[in-house]
Amino acid sequence: MTTSYDPGSLPPSHIRAAGLTGVPDTSEGIDWTDILPAQGDPQDEPAEDLSATSFKAGGSFFHDVPKTPPAVWGAGSEVLWAEGEALLIAAPQGVGKTTLAHQLIRARLGLQDSVLGFPVAPGKRVLLLAMDRPSQTRRAGARIFGQDDPKYLNEHLVVWEGPPPFDLAKRTDILAAMCDRAKADTVVIDSIKDAAIGLSDDAVGAGYNRARQKALAEGVQVNELHHLVKRGPNGSAPNTIADIYGSTWITSGAGSVVLLWGEAGDPVINLRHLKQPMDEVGPFQLVHDHPAGTTTVQQSADLLELARFGGVHGLTAITAAEAIFETKKATPAQKMKARRRLDKLTTAGQLTRVDPTTPGDPARWFPAS
Repeated sequence: MTTSYDPGSLPPSHIRAAGLTGVPDTSEGIDWTDILPAQGDPQDEPAEDLSATSFKAGGSFFHDVPKTPPAVWGAGSEVLWAEGEALLIAAPQGVGKTTLAHQLIRARLGLQDSVLGFPVAPGKRVLLLAMDRPSQTRRAGARIFGQDDPKYLNEHLVVWEGPPPFDLAKRTDILAAMCDRAKADTVVIDSIKDAAIGLSDDAVGAGYNRARQKALAEGVQVNELHHLVKRGPNGSAPNTIADIYGSTWITSGAGSVVLLWGEAGDPVINLRHLKQPMDEVGPFQLVHDHPAGTTTVQQSADLLELARFGGVHGLTAITAAEAIFETKKATPAQKMKARRRLDKLTTAGQLTRVDPTTPGDPARWFPAS
């Protein structure tokens, strides 16, 4: 049974049901000590507060492990967002990270089955921290949620508008407390720069990561939006973890990092999966239909088609890598990734691998007959 969300139980000027109806615009008289946990020195916490559930038997901890991570977003070994691990989506302004996040919210609410062709596991309730230009977030969301039942959204989607009550890097308990108060099993943070001040400082990055990990430990699935450095080396497009803005703790504590790249307002952008729970997904070219609020995959290398096109010569790992990563000179790492994809198609019975009989010749893959 669905429990209706009571916006009166939270600061009405900030947290509200997604329908934005019947919520007063004043927060006078709100006692924050009644809503959020008191700040304290961890050294003062009594040892008896340690929960026995935090201790695990070593054998089951290391042996009872699924072959592929349970996915919030993804399937099999292609996981963009794993359960219990934060998904960080980084992009410059205006490229569509909020649009993509709203589509993930909609899927978590059970209003669509997949995003970019990858399935999304439905959740129960989402808390959206709309901190970065909330008025623009609201307009963008209107295109995506505009045809959905507002009553259903009111029950399953909660929005915090504007800055958080405390800097999350300084009060590392606040994020988990906000999720608990909103009864949310998913939180979308838009964006990290508004949640903690001074993200280039490692102390701030480590504090924010602790807040993130506390929310994850409470069973909340975390999706974060973040920004990049302006450009990569020599003005090139960013394509590495080092191109994500701020302290290393921001990316180190994330389970998956997705980078979107393009110019503001571009209908076609690039997606790179920089950090993966398992196999790398993409790279892809994405097409935003801004009026409809949808995003689709326009282009990805079709290795089966390339193998057919190769005829009697088949397809080599280096040719596959050049197609997948759109380069004329594939790196050893890219060739290894391409080889893994080819071997995966071989295991699935879609390709046949023929190893060389002459030393120095490459392996070749052919369509399975």
